[in-house]
Amino acid sequence: MSQPPIHRASSTPSLRQPRERFKYQDTALGLVSTRSFPAIVGTADMMLKSADVTLVGYEKIGSGYCTAIVRGRYPDVRLAVEEGAKTAEQFGQLVSKLVIPRPMPNLEVVFPLGSRLAELCQEQRGYSRLSNRAIGLLETRGFPAMVGASDAMLKSADVQLAAYETIGDGLCTAIVRGTVANVAVAIEAGMHEAERIGELHAVMVIPRLLEDLENVLPVASYWLDEQEPLPVLVSNPVEEKQAEPLKLPELEKVPVEFDRAEEAEEIEIRPEPIREPRQLPQSPPQEESFELD
Repeated sequence: MSQPPIHRASSTPSLRQPRERFKYQDTALGLVSTRSFPAIVGTADMMLKSADVTLVGYEKIGSGYCTAIVRGRYPDVRLAVEEGAKTAEQFGQLVSKLVIPRPMPNLEVVFPLGSRLAELCQEQRGYSRLSNRAIGLLETRGFPAMVGASDAMLKSADVQLAAYETIGDGLCTAIVRGTVANVAVAIEAGMHEAERIGELHAVMVIPRLLEDLENVLPVASYWLDEQEPLPVLVSNPVEEKQAEPLKLPELEKVPVEFDRAEEAEEIEIRPEPIREPRQLPQSPPQEESFELD
């Protein structure tokens, strides 16, 4: 009985090409939109901490509209979008949310949705000296209110003004960095000053930022370094100068004259007498006695 032929799938380049071409096809896409910059930063922070997703960045389209974009597996993206939308609703700034299970590759080319964009942005920007610090965001409607609030924050606590962001519709956000306690005190002082000058729109304090969110937030060029500094383990060595030898004054040579004949008479060589070895007394020989039976 003849067996039917076994058909094997051939590993031709034509079958592998779609897999290599659509390498982002298995990752889902999530978007959450708000009308406040502090709200979008808090939303992005909650999305990153609630699921295993990658923050691509945020997009500004004017009139205060901002959109946070994340990538990852579909269950993680869906959970991140739901948690981010809840955070935006707490601020009263949620505009819309969206989850796309498998975005087409054409979206990667046209829209800023690729996960590689965050890495390129970090490589071009460099390392920030304000990293790994708490962050505070204070948003006002009007530039004078933001400048006055920034001045009050810097004078009230030990914080640094990292940058500011404008998103349209007259909304400006001052970003300060420092310890959690100092940032909280600075934000409270800035809120009173912003309300006195103009209109306070939103505030946000985040104790610790994740790396993805750290890479996409604006930082003034003053705080940027070309590369990350290495930790200083020991103090800088001090160059020690080799001690130069001291130059002593040259001694004068004084000639001394003496008579050789007088020295020879004073020195007498007396040879020691040769001592003969002492002889020990010999005992008389003892006679042997024999007894007869």
